Amino acid sequence: MRAKRTWIFIGDGVRARIVANDGPGTGLSPVPKRTFARRAPPTKEIGADRPSTRGAPAGARHGVAPKVDWHRVAKQGFARQMAEMLNEAAGRKAFDRLVVVAPPESLGEIRRALTKTTRERVIAEIDKDLTHVSDHELPGYLGGALVL
Repeated sequence: MRAKRTWIFIGDGVRARIVANDGPGTGLSPVPKRTFARRAPPTKEIGADRPSTRGAPAGARHGVAPKVDWHRVAKQGFARQMAEMLNEAAGRKAFDRLVVVAPPESLGEIRRALTKTTRERVIAEIDKDLTHVSDHELPGYLGGALVL
């Protein structure tokens, strides 16, 4: 019987990586081509700070416009992209089990975008930002989620 391959997804709204464990005593190893980064510029660099008057009658000013945090929108989009990548990998059976590690907001976005097939493989969710933790320090943060 082959050991179960577990992927540990570690991400936030702008960067992510995946490490794998192939069973007890094998430790963690980076999954090739599974490191992602995206720039999430501040809202002031992405969207307009003032409401638009385009399409308003001549001389009319609209002082109320919905406030959109474009920085947050970009992070949510990245989380959904990461979920799509995990869904695709689950579909081709790249892993048997999945541990998802992300800050609460990103974790929620990822959770909502996972397919049933992928969700069935999730053995643990950890709501922390561990993107700055090195691979060899990760086991101390994973708690009982994984036997290494």
